[in-house]
Amino acid sequence: MSKSATSTDKSIPAGALPALEFRDLPDPVPLRKMVGPGIMLAGMALGSGEFLLWPYITFKSQFIFFWACIVGVTMQYFINMEITRWTLATGETVVTGFCRMGKFWAFVFLVMNIVPWIVPAWTTSSAKIATWLLWPPDADVGNAVQWIAMGSLIGCGVILTAGPVVYETVERLQLVLVATVMVLVLLLAFWLVSDRPEVLVLQAKSVITLGAPDFVPSPDVVPTTMLLGALAFAGAGGTLNLAQSDYIKDKGYGMGAYIGRMTSVITGKAEPAEDIGFQFQQTEKNVSRWSVWWRNAATEHFFSFFATCLICLVLLTSIAYCLMYDRDGQLTEAAKNAGSGLGFVRVEADVLDQQIGRLGKTLFLLMGIAILLTTEIGILDATSRTSANIVRTIFWGRQPKTPASRVYFFFLWLTILVGCGLLVILGGGLEQLRIASAMNGFVMFIYSITLIWLNRRYLHGITRMPIWRMTIMWAVVAFFGAFSAWAAWGLIM
Repeated sequence: MSKSATSTDKSIPAGALPALEFRDLPDPVPLRKMVGPGIMLAGMALGSGEFLLWPYITFKSQFIFFWACIVGVTMQYFINMEITRWTLATGETVVTGFCRMGKFWAFVFLVMNIVPWIVPAWTTSSAKIATWLLWPPDADVGNAVQWIAMGSLIGCGVILTAGPVVYETVERLQLVLVATVMVLVLLLAFWLVSDRPEVLVLQAKSVITLGAPDFVPSPDVVPTTMLLGALAFAGAGGTLNLAQSDYIKDKGYGMGAYIGRMTSVITGKAEPAEDIGFQFQQTEKNVSRWSVWWRNAATEHFFSFFATCLICLVLLTSIAYCLMYDRDGQLTEAAKNAGSGLGFVRVEADVLDQQIGRLGKTLFLLMGIAILLTTEIGILDATSRTSANIVRTIFWGRQPKTPASRVYFFFLWLTILVGCGLLVILGGGLEQLRIASAMNGFVMFIYSITLIWLNRRYLHGITRMPIWRMTIMWAVVAFFGAFSAWAAWGLIM
C-alpha cells in the first residue's frame, strides 16, 4: 500500500491512557446519512439562548448586543468542528482526548460537567409556562411548578431509558422538534416582522456597528453574567458542545465506526463498545478518505447547526422586539409591566393573543414547553454521556468492568434524583438559567484552550489543526476569557 507524502510513522501520543491501535479509516458515507449530530446540538440551543436568553436581552436592551450573538454562534461552529476533528481521527470522545493530557483534566471536566447543569432550570421554566395554560391569570398555583417540573424531569428520564439506542431516541426527538419550531417561527416572523422590516435593519446595524453608540449595555439593564451566559448559549453551550463527540461517534463518523453505541439497559441490545480509540496510518487512501469525511462533517454541521441556530436567533429576537416594542422603538405598556424572570414570555403570549387570537397564544406557549423539555432531555443525555466517558476512561481504560450503558444510566438517574431534590427547596425560572449559563461560558473558555493544545500537539499530518483555525480558536479563547473576566468583575463589584 503506497504512502502519502505526509508523516506516516508518527503515532498519536498515548499520554495518561493506553495507546491507540492502528486501523484503516473507514470509507466515507454519503452526506445525507451524516445528518443528525448538528441538529441535536441546535435543538438544545433552542431551549436556552434562542427562546429565552437572547429574546430577554432584546426585551431589556433592544439590539445593542446582537452583534455578540452572531459572533458567539460563529465561534461555536469552529469550536464544534475542533471537537469533531479529534473524534473523526480517533473515534474517541474529545473528553477522552483531554484525559490523555493528564488525569487531572478528568476530574476538572467531571466537575465542570456536573455543577453548571445540576439545577433543572429548563424543566422548571417549562413547568412555569405550563401553569399559564392550566390556570387562569393571577391564580394561586401553590407548589404546582415544582410538582410539574419533577414529573417532567422523571418523564425525560423515562424517555431516554425506554429507547433501545439512546442516540437514535434523542436524534428523532430533536429532528421533529427543530422542524416543528422552524415552521412555527417562520410563520410568526412572517406575520409580525414582514410588516416591520425596520426591525431587521436594526439588527443588521447592530452587527455592522458593534452596537454603537451603546457598545456595552449597563449592568443595571442586563447583568454581565447573563451576557456571558447568552454568549455561551448562542449555540448549545458549555459542556453540551463536548457531546458533539458522542453524537458523531454513535452516528459512525470516521474512526467512530469502530467504537460502538450506547444502548438502553432495559430495552436495548448490548453492543460492543470501546472508550479507547484507534488511529490510522496516513496512506494515500486514508488521506483521501479523511478529506471526504472532514468536508462532509463540516457541511453537515454548517447547515444543521450554524444555519439553523442563526436563523432562529435572528427571527426569535426580531419576534420578541415586535411584541415588546412599538413602531417608535418604545416599550409597550404591557412590556413595561412584564416584571422580572419569565414575565416577558407571558407578555409575548398575551400580545399574540390580542393580535392573532387564543390559538396563537396557546401554540406559542406549547412551543415553549416543547422546546424547554426537549432541551432538558438533551442536557440530561449529553451530561450523562460525558460523565460516563470520564469515569470509564480514567478508572477502566481499554478493559472496562462495567458496560457503558450502566454508567450512563447511573449518572442520568442520579442527576434526575438530585434535580428533584433541588426543586423542593429552590425556586425556578430565568435566574437559574442565568447562573447555569454563566458558569458554562467560563467552561467554554477553559476547554477551548485544551482543544488547541490537543489538536495541535497530539494530532499530526492531515488530521492536525491548521494554523488559520488555531488563530480563530485563540480568538475564541480571548473572547470568552474577556467576557468571563468582565462577568467576574461585575459579581465582585
